[in-house]
Amino acid sequence: MVERTLVIIKPDAVSRGLIGEISKRYEEAGFRILVMKRMHLSKQQAKAFYEVHRNRPFYDSLTTFMASGPVVVMVLEGEGAIKRHRDLMGATDPREAGPGTLRGDFGTDIEHNIVHGSDSIDTAAFEVAYFFSGHELLE
Repeated sequence: MVERTLVIIKPDAVSRGLIGEISKRYEEAGFRILVMKRMHLSKQQAKAFYEVHRNRPFYDSLTTFMASGPVVVMVLEGEGAIKRHRDLMGATDPREAGPGTLRGDFGTDIEHNIVHGSDSIDTAAFEVAYFFSGHELLE
């Protein structure tokens, strides 16, 4: 089934100049990049986006980090995109992510793990709509 998933290239990857390499890997993996934009999240935007984690101990540090510099948000499309993207990202902790995964190759620690990806169809729908209006996704 063709799916869409949200990607956020996080501030650590943007500051390290990895946007092109990450995008290239998505295309090489057969994903179609439907739309992308660079932006700087406010702390409030980051808190609203990660609201599902508000009771977790890492919530404040995560939202502070995500508001610390520019990010690139994009929508990928492809067959089984959500699982395939999560496999390409690798484990949340880069030390546990395999070589050839984005986090394994470029992540530095569990918080600075370079990319975010949707974890389910429902989450993807919410996350895509959070950053992109319907007209931005039309071809």
